Amino acid sequence: MPDFPKDFLWGVASSAYQVEGATDADGRTPSVWDTCCDQPGFVSDGMSGAGACDSYNRVEEDAEMIGTLGVDAYRFSISWNRVLPGGTGAVNPEGIGYYDRLVDALLERGVQPWITLFHWDYPQSLFDEGGWLNPDSPRWFADYTQAVVEALGDRVTHWMTLNEPQCFVGLGHSVGHHAPGLRLPRPQVLQILHNALLAHGHAVQRLRANADTHRIGWAPVGVTGYPDTESPEDIEATRRYMFDRCPPGESWSFSNALYADPVILGKYPDRSYGPVIDELPAFDPEDLETICQPIDFYGANIYQGTRIKAGPDGEPVEVPAPPGQARTMMDWPVTPEALYWGPRLLAERYKLPVYITENGCATTDWPATDGAVRDPARIDYLDRHLTQLARALADGVDVRGYFHWSIMDNFEWAFGYTKRFGLVHVDFETGARTPKDSYRWYRDRILASRG
Repeated sequence: MPDFPKDFLWGVASSAYQVEGATDADGRTPSVWDTCCDQPGFVSDGMSGAGACDSYNRVEEDAEMIGTLGVDAYRFSISWNRVLPGGTGAVNPEGIGYYDRLVDALLERGVQPWITLFHWDYPQSLFDEGGWLNPDSPRWFADYTQAVVEALGDRVTHWMTLNEPQCFVGLGHSVGHHAPGLRLPRPQVLQILHNALLAHGHAVQRLRANADTHRIGWAPVGVTGYPDTESPEDIEATRRYMFDRCPPGESWSFSNALYADPVILGKYPDRSYGPVIDELPAFDPEDLETICQPIDFYGANIYQGTRIKAGPDGEPVEVPAPPGQARTMMDWPVTPEALYWGPRLLAERYKLPVYITENGCATTDWPATDGAVRDPARIDYLDRHLTQLARALADGVDVRGYFHWSIMDNFEWAFGYTKRFGLVHVDFETGARTPKDSYRWYRDRILASRG
């Protein structure tokens, strides 16, 4: 495998609702995910995040597990409704105290905390007031950001505002597969998108005002393409696939440019992008000034890609997958090239350093009779994808770090506990953690990169 620079940042990731559990402890109030999990059929196994990995009660154990892995950083999210049980207003001392302890436990082990402010668990109390459709929602998010950064900003220097807005906007409000489970008309979904981007901009302003040492980004997801051949025509078609057209049908919300262009370039795509642009809400031009705050890095969540070739007119054409293509337990194709072309084209367009803030796979793994958890498919997936990422660095792409998703098996949203992404196996009945073979492989790969 090609080398990574010695200052390359290695990390692992999780999110609050997926690992914390303790959903009714110490003043925490429900989120939209708690509410949706109570609806029969919403989660495939009928479960919820009420127990999850019980990380709320295992701060020292989990910090030690992460520290022993040898990573530089742990990316985790804050539960908005744990910190502000009313969504706005008074801070819950017990709620923020959990994150206070977690931050300290990580720092004691030489692990940098990288905080994501919003990873989908929107307070139910605010959803009852209109949620992201309420014009006050960006201010609510800004005030929540203020509460978190005032408590933790003396020790935390790396922040992400929104995780995968494409998911909570599109899957949550357009197709209804994620909380809050709505299928709204597209103009309303676009209003939600716009308000979420405004929330991002306001949050960046609050973070910057707290300290000029903060490093701030976000962690979107979007369609990733890779060229069928490395001909100029196929590369250009891949670029157009990622940025110059809106994904068709219900996939429109997984656009890159519709979200990232306003945040980084200060404008929405023009009408040639597709009919979605005609349905954008009317907004004050000053909104774009708020949305387009300077950020320090582009966090890219990339799990898979689509092979693209140039059609007769140069239009991007999707190349069908070959028979029997390798697929993960999420039924996602194994396409390591995505971790070369995704960062390369994102860095080219947006001129920002890139961190891979999520990459990983769900596989079938369980403790063997000797207690070991062998996951060779995950090791192979990691090896192939990191090889492509190292190739991107060798070709001059400004990639600064990699976060594996995830540190441990957890509550996988609408799939419940049926999909395992972790480097560490979790017994969801006992809470027992068992490092898998991939945990040791990743640890050794990190050590090797440091010489």
